[in-house]
Amino acid sequence: MYDPELFLETTTFNFYFYGKGKEKQVYTERLFADIAAGKYKAYTSNYVIDELSKDTAERFNAMNSLVDKYHIEVLPSDAEIGRLGALYIKKGIIPEKYKDDALHIAAATVNRLDFVISYNYNHIVKLKTIIGTGLINRREGYQQVGLSAPKEIVDYDS
Repeated sequence: MYDPELFLETTTFNFYFYGKGKEKQVYTERLFADIAAGKYKAYTSNYVIDELSKDTAERFNAMNSLVDKYHIEVLPSDAEIGRLGALYIKKGIIPEKYKDDALHIAAATVNRLDFVISYNYNHIVKLKTIIGTGLINRREGYQQVGLSAPKEIVDYDS
């Protein structure tokens, strides 16, 4: 059986705790339950941890605790991720102001993961980004990475 490898972007950690009982939190909790059950292998990166650390200490500690609780592997930063992220920006796929979003997709790409899981509909889970990063990835010798919200992943097998 194929177990997809998922890159969890910053917003996924946020919605695990916030928005009690609302759709985004419900699907995020289901996603983490599936991760705990071994349905998916989950990763994040130092870029995400850095973003999370900009929140209050209490919120950061809560969100960061999920890394250990769910055995999420933290991918290191590296030059190739930076190069690919800069290419997404240079080609106009992601605005320079949102460099972290480009780095999240690049981290998943360079590490050959299957999906970036995010609630960022402005710069990540967006048709322009899906098409643009897919084209760049293929030209650079990488596979296209899926960009999806938790709902699409957890409902896939339903």
